Amino acid sequence: MKVFKSAALMLVTASAAMAFAPASVKTSAPVGVSLSMSATEDSCDDRRSFVSKSVTAGAAASMASMANLANPEAADAAAYKMWTKVPVPFEDTVYDIDFDSPDHGYLVGARGAFAETNDGGKTWEPRSFSNLDAEEEITYRFQVVSFKDGEGWVLGKPTLLLHTKDAGKSWERIPLSPKLPGEPTSILALGPSKAEMTTSSGAVYVTENAGRNWKAQVKETIDATLNRISSSGVSGASYFTGSIINQVRDDDGAYLAVSSRGNFFLTWEPGQDFWIPHNRGTPRRIQNMGFVGGDIHKGLWMTLNGGKLFISPNEVDLNSDKFDFIEADIKTGGYGITDVGYRSDNEVWAVGGSNTMYVSFDGGKKFSFDKSANDIPGNLYNVKFFKEYGNMGWALGSSGLLLRYTGQA
Repeated sequence: MKVFKSAALMLVTASAAMAFAPASVKTSAPVGVSLSMSATEDSCDDRRSFVSKSVTAGAAASMASMANLANPEAADAAAYKMWTKVPVPFEDTVYDIDFDSPDHGYLVGARGAFAETNDGGKTWEPRSFSNLDAEEEITYRFQVVSFKDGEGWVLGKPTLLLHTKDAGKSWERIPLSPKLPGEPTSILALGPSKAEMTTSSGAVYVTENAGRNWKAQVKETIDATLNRISSSGVSGASYFTGSIINQVRDDDGAYLAVSSRGNFFLTWEPGQDFWIPHNRGTPRRIQNMGFVGGDIHKGLWMTLNGGKLFISPNEVDLNSDKFDFIEADIKTGGYGITDVGYRSDNEVWAVGGSNTMYVSFDGGKKFSFDKSANDIPGNLYNVKFFKEYGNMGWALGSSGLLLRYTGQA
């Protein structure tokens, strides 16, 4: 069994930090889940499945060529148009966006794509690191950017962790130990010199000295947890095997992860020693999951292949042996849903393959089609709202696609 050390894990040394300067140019027994299906079941099992968030830009381009399939707009005559395309200085997949003020923010993406705004996202300027030559920089896929109070972090793949204390005027590279369990998958700025990092093995680490030391928050890897459960002798325990493909965090530090096979998911809350696996309760593959309103205790949402979306009721009991998910009324035409974002308790957005967008004004019960990206080839992977900055919203996708929320005309 692979166990995390409870003491602080020494992952980096201060002397190894490299300065960067941006250039202005270029468990318990298994927990069950129950699903309430809608009265009408679409026969879309043979349709195009969900397009993974981590799909490469090349794959996204090939998917765009399938845009001639029947568009769900035809099934929804009262379509909205509440988003506007914003030009960006590259044509690569956009993976993440974050702001440290209403005006200042950064955008990251594939092939070293890195851009900065100083006018609230109306315009974006390309940025690069002066001590990375062009050939080296395009080998990185910047997947996560996070800022708080002028301090920021950028996470790339192959593994590259960058840190700034001056709102991006200069950056340093934070070396990570080769003994780190799994590859880094996310980074979140929590304040001066403080951040939280996760890995593909389910590790959660916190640093309070700008990445020089990291302290483990979970006692064992997800692999160790699943191995322990599968060998426990509990009926059906062998069902929980494999790895995870994504992890998401709620506003209070709880995490949710989906297995690589899409047949179960796991949850973890601060203070727990290990992750808890839960059965998906449906034969369909889980594509993605997240939190209702950014709070695990308000509920969970779950997308399945075939364009299905399920949302649990409020006040989820994570120790219960039953999850009650209810299918949302959303006409996707079989296009997969890649992400869901809550602008408010009532206004909910879903985005997906072929740049499809949907909005609900009743908390996720019924969705209507939004045609903002209807004529743009590609796929949308992420939708985010920043409540702390006037609830501005952004949708991110392939081929340099960035959409800004403008509201109803």
